[in-house]
Amino acid sequence: MSSSWRLGPADSGGEAHAGFHCRTTVDDSPEALRQTRLAVARAREGDEDAFRFLYLRFSHNIYGYVRSIVRDDHDAEDVTQHVFAKLMTSLDKYDDRGIPFLAWLLRLARNAAIDQLRSKRATPCEEVLNPGEQSLSEFDDALTVRAALATLPEDQRVVVILRHVMGLSPGEIADRMGRTESSIHGLHHRGRRALQQELARSSLRPSTRARRRPIAA
Repeated sequence: MSSSWRLGPADSGGEAHAGFHCRTTVDDSPEALRQTRLAVARAREGDEDAFRFLYLRFSHNIYGYVRSIVRDDHDAEDVTQHVFAKLMTSLDKYDDRGIPFLAWLLRLARNAAIDQLRSKRATPCEEVLNPGEQSLSEFDDALTVRAALATLPEDQRVVVILRHVMGLSPGEIADRMGRTESSIHGLHHRGRRALQQELARSSLRPSTRARRRPIAA
């Protein structure tokens, strides 16, 4: 492995740790994209510095995304750590053919977050709910919304979550997913309509207007 590999200046400070914070922005400059492609290539060859670079650059974005799904700080930290641990063995599956690395990483995170929610469903409610934080009815509503989201096609689900949970604009979502803005509008429209229909069958109709803190109770 070449000894010339170095972290970019914006990512080289501090050790990787689990003290995450929610980040909804990403540096998509040509230089940042070049560094990411190089890091992915080196990480595939087993370069530990390259893995650390990817962790430092994207872990807070992944944590924010996962946190918006699982709605729990500790669970979000566990899922984020799991995603990057899994990355060490799944990175070879990433095929850089116009798909941004972060969009691919968000897909891994979504799957891990959904698995976490499914595992929580088997836990008695009294062990999940914190007194004073939410009623049993609110908890049931949240599970209903999450279950409805799980029925959407993957692209629609990602767009709905990025739009309504993370509060990103259609243009920002298009950049992250490597799609045109018009295709994002189409996915959002179809996903929102399908979500409303699914929730109607469960007698729950949350507002799906774009906002910062929306569809999950």
